[in-house]
Amino acid sequence: MGYKKINKEDVLYFQSVVGNSNIFYSEEVLKEYSHDETEDLSFLPQVVVKPQNTSKISEIMKYCNIHNIPVTPCGARTGLSGGSLPVESGLVLSLEKLNSIVEIDERNLQATVEPGVINEFFQNKVKDKGLFYPPDPASKGSCMLGGNIAANSGGPKALKYGVTKDYVLNLEVVLPTGEIICTGANVLKNSTGYNLTQLMVGSEGTLGIITKIVFRLIPLPTKDITMLVPFNSAERACEAVSAVFRAGITPSALEFIERDAIDWTLKHTDISMNIEDGVEAHLLIEVDGDNFDVLYSDCEKIVKVLEEFESGEILIADSSTEKENLWKLRRSVAESVKANSVYKEEDTVVPRAELAKLLKGVKQIGKKYGFKSICYGHAGDGNLHVNILKGEMSDENWKNELPKGIRKIFELTKSLGGTLSGEHGIGLVQKDYMDIVFSDKEIELQKGIKKLFDPNNILNPGKIFV
Repeated sequence: MGYKKINKEDVLYFQSVVGNSNIFYSEEVLKEYSHDETEDLSFLPQVVVKPQNTSKISEIMKYCNIHNIPVTPCGARTGLSGGSLPVESGLVLSLEKLNSIVEIDERNLQATVEPGVINEFFQNKVKDKGLFYPPDPASKGSCMLGGNIAANSGGPKALKYGVTKDYVLNLEVVLPTGEIICTGANVLKNSTGYNLTQLMVGSEGTLGIITKIVFRLIPLPTKDITMLVPFNSAERACEAVSAVFRAGITPSALEFIERDAIDWTLKHTDISMNIEDGVEAHLLIEVDGDNFDVLYSDCEKIVKVLEEFESGEILIADSSTEKENLWKLRRSVAESVKANSVYKEEDTVVPRAELAKLLKGVKQIGKKYGFKSICYGHAGDGNLHVNILKGEMSDENWKNELPKGIRKIFELTKSLGGTLSGEHGIGLVQKDYMDIVFSDKEIELQKGIKKLFDPNNILNPGKIFV
């Protein structure tokens, strides 16, 4: 559809709402807000605004809805699916100034925060009070909580503790038409009406703009043990994953990393590690709790399981520094891959027992369509990140043949009982594949929800649906 181009009159209005110091239209700033971490995609907005509170966001949305101006909300722009790309230009509405922790309620184990708070900053603040907010994306040091809610982010700890949706009790939201609503209540149980809170979580900024969040918290585990386990077969490493759970153990994290991913990361970071020849993959495993005797017992059980899958010599982190380096290694993989090659990242997820079949199939599809892939991810919950490398592929094949290969990967994922995305979202780059997992009627229902919330399709247009 055709949207209105922002003119001088519109700029003057936005200035009257947010002030001159919070509106930007220089080429330098527009370029900065034209991209996120998705591949090398870039779309220039016309104007960037940084409102300071909910009421100002409401005023902006009312105006843009009336004048048919597209609005793209954004935070730290660390997303990997193009969710905050202003594909229709227009207005970028940054939430980075809504960055307060309003309250940490220790009596009720809850916290009220604004969407611009950095994930790791929030985790550390509640940790200081003996509390725990588990969702921990790889970009936790820079990503914002509003974006985590938009994508229903996970991370390694999601395996034991759940993803973002499992901690959201209530949201304050500005609708595309400007009204301000609360989606639920600050209670642990709620069977009152439709669950608008969970509808908003994972909606990728297409239904409303989140301006306050009420999280539930849990007591902080005080002890943990981290192990790095090598395998001479990547498929055997994947097969071992579900066996750990069948043995009655639930680690706090269980990550899969291919050899190439570790090699590239060691070159890209200051981490030092010796990996033996023949090792194809590693599992990074963590157990946590409050009793070391119990944790060591769990580790012994895990080791016995892994030996059945021909694991190599296991490294148990002896110090906090060694633990930090192992997790730094894992969290640096995506950045290291990006630094080495033009790439596309697919965020596949299957039932964990099907992980080995997924990995094998991805490699076979790569051979057929002429691309190499580096795989890693949250093996414990079946979430495999497939980094497809351009390498020596021609520009023509990268543009025309690769999408066919990606479709085959998603078709395989669906056939194994999985779906397109475990935590990155659909955004811009996966929307062409939604027909693989949803029927026409299912897509029609979802589009109907979007239409109800955003009748003029001004909020984050061009995302999720074709």
